[in-house]
Amino acid sequence: MERPTETTIIPTDSNTKQLAASLATEGIEPPPNPPAFSSSPFWAGLKATGSELWLDTGDIEAAQELWTREFSAITVNNTLLNTEIQKGTYDDIIRKAGKKLSYLEPQARVMEIAFILNARHGLKLAYRFGASVSVELHTSLADDIEGTIEYAQRFHELCPNHFYVKIPLTPAGLIAGRRLAERAIPINLTLGFSARHNYIATAFAGPSYVNVFLGRLNAFIAGARLGNGELVGERSTLASQKAVNEAREIRGTTTRQIAASLRNPPQVAALAGIDVHTMPVKVARAAPEDLDGWWESCLDKEYTVELHPEIEPAEIRIEKLWDLSKQIRDFTQSIINGIPSTSEEFRERAHAGGLADLFPSLSDQERQWIRQDGKVPGHDKWATRIERGDLAIDSLLNAAGLAAFHVDQQALDQRIEAVMEK
Repeated sequence: MERPTETTIIPTDSNTKQLAASLATEGIEPPPNPPAFSSSPFWAGLKATGSELWLDTGDIEAAQELWTREFSAITVNNTLLNTEIQKGTYDDIIRKAGKKLSYLEPQARVMEIAFILNARHGLKLAYRFGASVSVELHTSLADDIEGTIEYAQRFHELCPNHFYVKIPLTPAGLIAGRRLAERAIPINLTLGFSARHNYIATAFAGPSYVNVFLGRLNAFIAGARLGNGELVGERSTLASQKAVNEAREIRGTTTRQIAASLRNPPQVAALAGIDVHTMPVKVARAAPEDLDGWWESCLDKEYTVELHPEIEPAEIRIEKLWDLSKQIRDFTQSIINGIPSTSEEFRERAHAGGLADLFPSLSDQERQWIRQDGKVPGHDKWATRIERGDLAIDSLLNAAGLAAFHVDQQALDQRIEAVMEK
């Protein structure tokens, strides 16, 4: 059984939108002068290889300790935002918004307050650091094209000079992302895990940014005892950079590749030259201590990935992480020539093109397994499907990442409900 591909959300009228915007921005003003920060020779060397430097955190004070002029953006996701909300920092605004929006149905009210909190925290980050900020949509919109467009536009209207809107790389996200990019709304298509993911995303949707969550790729291979897990994500990210470079020529965009979210300082060095590095606080703090600061671009490298001797690469189809097949190129061209109008049409055409593993069908039981396993699922339950070719490592991790974000979104929503009831 498939989850619905086009969910229906309760529409909000113009008065509600204005009220939500007012609550999101209340008491938050841009500083009269751009904030001043010192420069770091260490980070300047990495930036000189061609890489943008972003922090991956929602913790304002932790970011303040590390921020230098070389950093240009902060990315926040449902997990990081939930961490901040659970501290109680925004309880007062939750209560106030709950009262002012009490006329809405419960689902719509929680959605609006989650939007307010996301926007409010994003504005604080943007103004504190003079930075761009990636803000993320409510996970219930992952398969909702019109809802995605609606809320993305609202984020953009609140802070057009600083906000990138994060949209998950799903069929609905790709279709909505294309329509938003055509309206010049900056989009960060998130939860990509391979060169093929980001080739399709760049050529079809033309977002501002795409991602490879390389640490999870390494963790999957190591956790499943398929290999030592080293350099899987790094190789995939470098391959994706090449794929993005090729695809943006097709689309005529400036889409940039993000190495998302780096796990350790050696990965920072191994991916020097990638369009964007996003670093959690602990990596940004450790890198100047662990690395020598001698940078060289690694864009021309192709790292060797070692699997355990008993593992045949064909069994796990690991090449799908970094190779672009003729099927991928043909499918991408087909959806450019005839744009799918629904998520289901997008999936059906991928399956018809021999790419059943790209956006695979999952049963309710399989979705339950994914929710239970978290961001990095085990391999055993999926080995047969991966070898058969109707599921792949990148599509499995994409589904797992979205499910994990949904768990954190539920925790955030529950916090909203609990605070409103007090």
